[in-house]
Amino acid sequence: MENIKRSNKQDNFQAPDFYQLDDLFSDEHKLIRDSIRQWVKQEVSPIIEDCCQQNYFPQHIVKSMGEVGLFGPQLPAEYGCGGLDYIAYGLMMQELERGDSGMRSTASVQGSLVMYPIYKFGSEEQKHKYLPKLAKGEMLGCFGLTEPDHGSDPSSMVTNFKDDGDHVILNGAKMWISNSPFADIAVVWAKNEQGIIQGIIVERGMEGFSTPETHGKWSLRASATGELVFDNVRVPKANIFPGVTGLKGPLTCLNSARYGISWGAIGAAMDCFDSAKRYSMERQQFGRPIGGFQLQQKKLAEMLTEITKAQLVCWRLGHLMNEGKATPAQISLAKRNNVDMALHIAREARQIHGGMGITGEYPIMRHMMNLESVITYEGTHDIHLLILGMEITGENAFV
Repeated sequence: MENIKRSNKQDNFQAPDFYQLDDLFSDEHKLIRDSIRQWVKQEVSPIIEDCCQQNYFPQHIVKSMGEVGLFGPQLPAEYGCGGLDYIAYGLMMQELERGDSGMRSTASVQGSLVMYPIYKFGSEEQKHKYLPKLAKGEMLGCFGLTEPDHGSDPSSMVTNFKDDGDHVILNGAKMWISNSPFADIAVVWAKNEQGIIQGIIVERGMEGFSTPETHGKWSLRASATGELVFDNVRVPKANIFPGVTGLKGPLTCLNSARYGISWGAIGAAMDCFDSAKRYSMERQQFGRPIGGFQLQQKKLAEMLTEITKAQLVCWRLGHLMNEGKATPAQISLAKRNNVDMALHIAREARQIHGGMGITGEYPIMRHMMNLESVITYEGTHDIHLLILGMEITGENAFV
């Protein structure tokens, strides 16, 4: 942190709520949301621009995230987690991504892709060993599914393990793994000797396990991204998830993460809208604020409309999640629509800011570059379209 500068610029963000959704949230929901909003203003906003400029992951933020309950808030309190509902979880991700997509990615991976599978598919021993420390931010985790040659087609993965008495021998590699350079554990999906996919927990320090960092990113620059490399890694059989086999395991985790992303993207869009609205009223051209011109008002009106639609989608989806009724296709619709919406708003907001929009003085270009990753990870924009197409028609266009 010694080279990261804290900005003195005040974070005056105000969230749009055109359809008065606050009336639909409980007092607890609003209290949780507002507390995370304040935490973001104090802990994320002052450092995030410099972190992104320097391609630096603020590792100290992990413990702070744990302290405010950002890791696995929707998981049961008996394992040291928040015990909150999915609306609260969504609002927390919204506020966190309003600060930065990379910060939300850190929390999403930890909560939905590491803690959730341990809770859902792990043994009681695994749950009690890992979940409390992960919830507090005392441990950082990552999720290994994507491989160098297998992204949207995870069933073709080549990472595998073979029996070795009380252990298995793990070989292979995973790529584009958020948190990996600093992770203490990795939830890895690999094929057993029968070719069946299973989940296994790999710990840092196991011989043959390395996590080289990915450099040269133009996106998610405040998030740590890397690889997972397994070279004859001996992993205890006790680290294998007993509760699931096949692609159902990783895909269930991805549904939880995609749900959080659908809320998070709204946060990024709201930040761009708020910044564009303020700038349009401050920037004078032709003797008046540019917000007084029709084309700028058109942009702002369309931004607010799309944000409001996305808010309503997530509110309804959150209730379906709470009731255990949300389908993967419904989650796909929200993730696909909301990230695309946010990316479009970021681009329109950049135009309102003119040349200033490409500088770190405003958050627009940072959000835009981040969202270029968000629209691809956890299922690409096109893959989610095909998931919806199969739901609509019953025809599988993947094969």
